[in-house]
Amino acid sequence: MENKFRNKILKLALPITAQQFMLALVSACDAFMLGGLNQNSLSAVSLASQITFVFNLILTALTIGENMFVAQYYGKKDFDGLRTSAGLVLKYVVAVSGFFFIATLFVPETLMRLFTNDIILIDYGVRYLKLIGLSYVFSGILQVLQGILKNCGYVGKCTMISTIVVCVNIALNAILIYGYFGFPRMEIAGAALATVIANGIGLVITIYILHLKKELWVGISDIKKRKINITTKFWKHVYPVLLNELVWGGGFTMYSVILGHLGSDAVAANSIANITKNLLICVCTGFGYGGSIIVGNLLGEGNLFEARKSGNTLCKIAVFSGILTGGMILLLTPVILHFTNLTDIAGGYLKYMLFMSSYYVIGKSINSMTIGGIFPAGGDTKFGLKCDMVTMWCFAVPLGCIVAFVLKLPVLMVYFVLNLDELVKLPAVFKHYRQYKWVKNLTETEN
Repeated sequence: MENKFRNKILKLALPITAQQFMLALVSACDAFMLGGLNQNSLSAVSLASQITFVFNLILTALTIGENMFVAQYYGKKDFDGLRTSAGLVLKYVVAVSGFFFIATLFVPETLMRLFTNDIILIDYGVRYLKLIGLSYVFSGILQVLQGILKNCGYVGKCTMISTIVVCVNIALNAILIYGYFGFPRMEIAGAALATVIANGIGLVITIYILHLKKELWVGISDIKKRKINITTKFWKHVYPVLLNELVWGGGFTMYSVILGHLGSDAVAANSIANITKNLLICVCTGFGYGGSIIVGNLLGEGNLFEARKSGNTLCKIAVFSGILTGGMILLLTPVILHFTNLTDIAGGYLKYMLFMSSYYVIGKSINSMTIGGIFPAGGDTKFGLKCDMVTMWCFAVPLGCIVAFVLKLPVLMVYFVLNLDELVKLPAVFKHYRQYKWVKNLTETEN
C-alpha cells in the first residue's frame, strides 16, 4: 500500500510541481528582464501585480471549491454532478474576471495609488495594468478547465499546456520588452501583452483537449443547469475559503503596502525575495495540490480510514519538502545576489530577506498541505479563516504597521515581523489536524 501511495502522489505531485514552477518562472523572467531596464520598472510591476494577486485569491477560493466537488464526484464516478459543479464555478469565475478586467482598464491609476505614492512607480504601473486586464479573463477560465483535468487524473496534459504557455510568455517577453526581430520596444507594456497572448494560447489548447473528453466537457447546458442542492452545498463549503483567501490575501497585500511606503529599494528587494520563494516552494504546493486530490478521491469513495492514513503521510512529506526548500534558498542566495541588478542598499536588504525566507517556507509548506490541501478535501474550510484572521490581522499586520510607521525601525526588522505569520499558526494547525474533522464524504447525502 505504501508503494502504491508513493507512486500515486509522485504521479500527481511532480507534474503539478513542474506546472507551478513554470508559472512562477514567468514572474522570475519578468523581474529579470524588467530589472535589466531599470529598478523602477521592476518595482512598479511588483506593486501592480498585487492586483493580479488579489484576483488570484478569489480565483483560488473558487477553484478550491471546484476541486472539493470534482475530486469527490470523480471518485464516485458521478460525471453529471462533476460537470454541474464545474459549470457553477465557471459562471462565477467569468463574472469576477470581467470585473477585474474593467477595473484595470478604466481606473489603473487609482489602483496603483493604493500601494504607493511614488509618481514614477504609479506611471509605470498604469502602463502595465491597462494591458494585463484581459489576461484575467483568459487565466480565470483556464484555471477552471484545468481543474477538471487535474482532478480527473490528466495532470500531465496540464503540465504540457503550462510548458507551452511559459515558453511563449518568456519568448514574447524578450521580443516585446526589448523590441527584437523588428517588433517595437514596448518595455513594461510588452511584459503585460506577452502574458495576455500566452494565456490566450493556453486557453485555446485546454478547450480543445477537454472537448475530446466527452464525459468531462462542460457545455452550455451544464453552465445553465441549476441544482439547488449542489449550489447550496458548494457555497456552504466555499464561502469560508473565499473569506479565508480574502483575509489572508488582504493581509499579504498589506505587507506590500507597508513595504511600498518604505522606498523603492525595499520594494525591489521584496520582489526578488518573493519570486525566489514562489519558484522554490513549488515542490510544497505541488504535493499539497496532489495530496488534496488523493484525499478527496478517497473520501468520495467512502474510504475514510485510508484518507486519514494518507493525510498523516502527506504531513510528513510537507515537513521534509519545507526543509529541503529552505536549504535550497540558502544555497542559491549567493547566485541570486550576483545576478540581480539592484542598488547596494536593495542588495543588502535582499541578502537578509532570503535568509528569513529560508525558515519561513517550512511553515508555509506545512500550512499549504493542511489548510490549503488536506482540510478542504473533506470540506473543512472554516479553520483556515479563523487561523488567518488571528495570525495576520491581529498579529502580523498591526505589529508590522507599528514597527514601520510608529517605531520607524529598519526595513529588515519590518520584514522579519511580516514573515512570522506562517510560523505563529503552526501549533493551532497541528492541534486541529489531530481532531480529524476533515475526514468527511461530501457526496454521501445525495441521491
